[in-house]
Parts: sequence; C-alpha cells; structure tokens
Amino acid sequence: MPPDKPTAASNVSLTRRAWAIRRNALLMGEVQGQGYIGQALGVADVLAVTHFHALTYRPGDPEWEGRDRFYLSIGHYAIALYSAMIEAGLLPEDELETYGMDDSRLPMSGMAAYTPGMEITGGSLGHGLGIAVGAALGLKRKGNPAFVYNMMSDGELGEGSTWEAVMSAVQWQLDNLVCVVDFNNQQADGPTTQALATGTEAPKWEAFGWHAQEVDGNDLDALVQAFDTARALPDPRPRVIICHTRMCKGVPFLEDREITHFIRVEPDEWAKARAILDAEVPT
Repeated sequence: MPPDKPTAASNVSLTRRAWAIRRNALLMGEVQGQGYIGQALGVADVLAVTHFHALTYRPGDPEWEGRDRFYLSIGHYAIALYSAMIEAGLLPEDELETYGMDDSRLPMSGMAAYTPGMEITGGSLGHGLGIAVGAALGLKRKGNPAFVYNMMSDGELGEGSTWEAVMSAVQWQLDNLVCVVDFNNQQADGPTTQALATGTEAPKWEAFGWHAQEVDGNDLDALVQAFDTARALPDPRPRVIICHTRMCKGVPFLEDREITHFIRVEPDEWAKARAILDAEVPT
C-alpha cells in the first residue's frame, strides 16, 4: 500500500465502502428529489476500488503534487463521486445535505471551481480523456510518478474526441494513464449498444494499442485484480478497464424498473431504498 493512501482503507472492507457510497448517494438524491441515482448505485463498487484501493492521495491536502489524479469526464455522475469523496474524507459529511442547492460546493454537475478535490469540470461528454492525456503527459515530463485515472461513460465511446485522445495516449506512451469506462449500456437516447458501441469493447482499444480489460463492474474482487494489473504493467502502453455495471445496483426494486438514462424515484421511495441498504450493513 503506498504510504500516502489513507490508512483507514486498510481496516474497512471495500464492501462496506461501496455500501456507504450508495447510501450517501441516496441521501443526496433525497435532498433534491432527483439525481442520476441509477448511475451512482451502479458505479459504487468501481469508486470503492478507485478511492480505497487504487488511488494514492491525502484527504487533508487535495492539491498535494504527488497525488494520483481522478478525472470525472461524466459530469452528471457528480453525485456518485461526491459520495466517494465524502466517504474518503475529501469532503465533510455535513455538506451532503447541501447537494444541488444555491451556493453549495456540491453542484448537480461536477465543476472543479466549486468542489475541493474535483479535478476537472465534466459535462460536455467526450472531453475528459483528452484532458487526462494532457495531464499524464505533463506529469511524465515533470518526472512525477503519479497516475491519472479518467472515468468516462460508455456513451462517450461514440465521441470522435475520445478516439483522438486514445490515439494520442499511444503516441506518447502514457503508461501512467488508466481510463475507466462505466459500461451500463445506457445513454441519453437509449441503449449504448444500439448506438456506436458493441458491448465488447476490449478488442477495439487493443487495436489502437492500449492494454484493455473488461470486467464485471459490480464484482469487487474482479475490480481489484483489474486495477492492480493496470498499475503493474511493465510495458509503455496506456491502460483501459471497461466495467460492465448494473444500473441501480443494490436496490432491487429500482434494478427491476425499466432502465433508462434517468431513473425516476418517487418521494416515498428514497426512504424505502435506504431501508433496504440499512437492513444489510456490511462489516
């Protein structure tokens, strides 16, 4: 374990971290009565592994130069990242109740100017990986051994700017870059596999020169292995981990609902969803 990784991560299970991220997201969603909760519940396991296994950072010093960078290209996933950052001690828990409110540091779409520890402003999809390529190149030129992790959506696989960044990362041999794709097969206008993605993405990335892995994004053991493999590779290639996640994971009555890009949750269902999580608190 790197010495600047939060020490609390060693004695709290990743299962418990993922549970807390889901619960934080539900609490924030209830504050506004809305939010991209389907994505937040689905990607909670991935964020548990990034923030409590893979990343090196100092909770009390978000600008520490030696930190690994985590770039959220998908701005509307901010509710998920805030949930992880609160659990990690990067944000105070009491700010959870301000989510999406005027003057809050937790706007509904992630913005670096508002939120300590939010590395980039996402939202115009397809831009995050290009920013990550520039950051990874800059770190290498400065001799900084930190990694850059870029989380993007499966919908961004249809953006031309994404593939320009893919090619650039190979050209510059950015072995300090890990792209994390949340593949939940949903984008704003329908299933991603009915647009420009096939659902089996690794061969495409490999053809461009990346080291590619596809994993069950709700299997913590598989995720840990994939992130460890990505970090330890000896060859100078950028790395991608395509995480197949299930929207609304952990709340069965939402999982069983007709899945769309934006899940509607009725006012009385927030407490019902929390009660389901609270009935089985992991250790």
